Amino acid sequence: MTKREFFETIKEELKDNNDIVAFCDKEIELLDRKNEKARERAAKKRAESDAMTDAVYAALTPEFAFVDAIVEATDFEDVTRGKVVARLSKLVKAGKATKESIKKEDGKGKAMAYKLAE
Repeated sequence: MTKREFFETIKEELKDNNDIVAFCDKEIELLDRKNEKARERAAKKRAESDAMTDAVYAALTPEFAFVDAIVEATDFEDVTRGKVVARLSKLVKAGKATKESIKKEDGKGKAMAYKLAE
């Protein structure tokens, strides 16, 4: 049972008591406002995420590049390696980019490299 259902049930059961009905109405209104704010924050976060995804996509080239190079090429504030990797994974799943494990330039191991999909 959600809070809304809880207050609506109380309101229905005790509809003769005006104070309780007013209290329940006020609590339901507060829940509505809280939900609206949460929707606004989620929409803002999605828009920011989309903008960062676009910036990461713009930083990709037809040649394979390691994540650190893509992070440096991304012109976006508060960009981190983790955020870029998440966006790159999203682009790979969408078929806009490809990834491959490539030997590092210093010869010490392999790392993921990304490029534009062909």
